Amino acid sequence: MNTALKDRPKNIPIARACNAMGLSRSTIYYRQSRKHVSEDQLSAARSRKHCKQQRALCSDERKAVRDVLNSDEFVDQPPMQVYHTLLERGEYLCSPSTMHRILKAENQTCERRDQRPAQSHAVPRLRAQAPNEVWTWDCSKLKTPTPGVYLTLYVVMDLFSRYVLAWMVSRKENSALAQQLMNEATHRYRVMPKQLTIHQDRGSPMIAHRYIDMLLDLGVTLSHSRPRVSNDNAFSEAQFKTMKYQPDYPDYFTGVSHANDWCTEYFDWYNYSHHHSGLNGYTPEQVFTGRYHDIAKEKQIALDQRYELTPERFVRGRPIVDLPPSKAEINPLTELELEQGASSAVNFPTLNRVKDKITLTLD
Repeated sequence: MNTALKDRPKNIPIARACNAMGLSRSTIYYRQSRKHVSEDQLSAARSRKHCKQQRALCSDERKAVRDVLNSDEFVDQPPMQVYHTLLERGEYLCSPSTMHRILKAENQTCERRDQRPAQSHAVPRLRAQAPNEVWTWDCSKLKTPTPGVYLTLYVVMDLFSRYVLAWMVSRKENSALAQQLMNEATHRYRVMPKQLTIHQDRGSPMIAHRYIDMLLDLGVTLSHSRPRVSNDNAFSEAQFKTMKYQPDYPDYFTGVSHANDWCTEYFDWYNYSHHHSGLNGYTPEQVFTGRYHDIAKEKQIALDQRYELTPERFVRGRPIVDLPPSKAEINPLTELELEQGASSAVNFPTLNRVKDKITLTLD
């Protein structure tokens, strides 16, 4: 190849010849520069990692270090611990960095101590086909004028209708308040044993033993999100976003009374006036109480009247009012999972519909 470049016609530049042969000019120039370089000069310019170091440990010394590192005493200790332990005994084998290099050569540079195996959490799959089958709840922080000081808002919501069943504002977040809120909510809505599933994330109030024991005693099934997976509790998260993106949401709350006043107005609007996009334009209260049947008839009459007057404006024919979705699901099965025969979400019996809501104020 070098001969072909050397014997090329003088009117052909080396750049054009390299392009024709698929070569890089820098490679050709580098090879030409090495013709008159001696072996000693090449050895001096070579990287140190390719050269044998005169101060390096011999094979017997490396074996001795390796045996010490893998001994019963030090097999689970990092090199720094081994180094100082031996030094206190008056022994010096090599530096900690050399120990690391020896371990790296043996593919032993991972964590030497026993590690907890990776935790596996089941994907929560919930389905609600009527009100009071599944509740979902979460906490959110409310900003105050004092930096680093927040109020805590607890919100319990019905999964099927998005109706806010209970809420509470407090200066602190703990399991005792969660117990009180859930205890009053389950009694107010007449929850019977084995009727209700409550879904929550893994915050400290949600995994406290007393809180869990209380709900299990009431016959409530518990469901928890996977760690660090916010989408497992997407319905509650979406409600908090709706709240905090309201035009009149305060920059901060001056106290519990201020937060209670604002939240009272907001949740009244959310339950009774907010035409929820996930409910095809019905309010949570209409779906929760079943009034959406009558509302749908009124909407259909209005559409039919307009269609009779101007049918040409409805290019797809007579409009039909959409009803709320027949079910609400958390992590529904995909089509592929259904084809593979995965188990479907659990259904629970329909509960009594109650219109009341709970508002607690705890300082």
